[in-house]
Amino acid sequence: MEDLRIQREAVQTRRPLLVCREISKRFANGTNALSAVDLKVGKHEFLSLLGPSGCGKSTILRIIAGLSEPTSGSVSWPSEPLDANGLVAPDLSFVFQEPTLMPWASARQNVTLPLELASIPKRQARKLADAALKLVGLAGFERSYPRELSGGMKMRVSIARAIVTRPRVLLLDEPFAALDEITRFKLNNDLLDLWAQGKFTVIFVTHSVFESVFLSQRVVVMSARPGRIMADIAIPEPYPRAPSFRVSPEYIRYCRLVSEALEKSMLEGEKER
Repeated sequence: MEDLRIQREAVQTRRPLLVCREISKRFANGTNALSAVDLKVGKHEFLSLLGPSGCGKSTILRIIAGLSEPTSGSVSWPSEPLDANGLVAPDLSFVFQEPTLMPWASARQNVTLPLELASIPKRQARKLADAALKLVGLAGFERSYPRELSGGMKMRVSIARAIVTRPRVLLLDEPFAALDEITRFKLNNDLLDLWAQGKFTVIFVTHSVFESVFLSQRVVVMSARPGRIMADIAIPEPYPRAPSFRVSPEYIRYCRLVSEALEKSMLEGEKER
């Protein structure tokens, strides 16, 4: 575990974009979801939150997005500008586990929704939406409806809708969990390409060790509920990461390291119950 400690210290010296301090969350039904979570995320970083089901990964993401309030603790954005009221207004987008598309609207209309809410002129919104759909590999499907698209294509529309406003932070909550492995691998590669082009910060929730290692610069491993951070593991492999990385000795070593941290976190959680 000495190696993990050194890696955590190296990460924490970076200037943070986002800081979560002592975040705890207890729901009204008494469920204690999170306990004293401390997390720093740097600019343009790709970070994955990994842990067993029910450990509070999605809850952290919703708290960061402002969709849920912590019971205690705070979220701050040291590098983000203040709005007209002197409050921090982080520029972020959220991709949920399900595509959450409007079934009566075309792919283009789904992607233009956040632009319409921002009062962007229709002609400009259409151009931006088409450009975003092209980026995710859906050029030619602008007029298609969700019922006409595969699961992977619907998720691509959801990602296009999230990036069309060019956010500085992209939050993804297990977006590929329900997809087949081939589609999932393809979308992993496409997501890394988008991240490299856009240079936004990504916080990616997953329960897959293999996915987290392939995608991330850091993998934060959480314990079983109540969720706590048990390990913060750097993956200092260069990008772009070709498919051959998945069978390399380095990839196998990091998967083993992350798997061991995950196993230890689950054992610690069982001891505390």
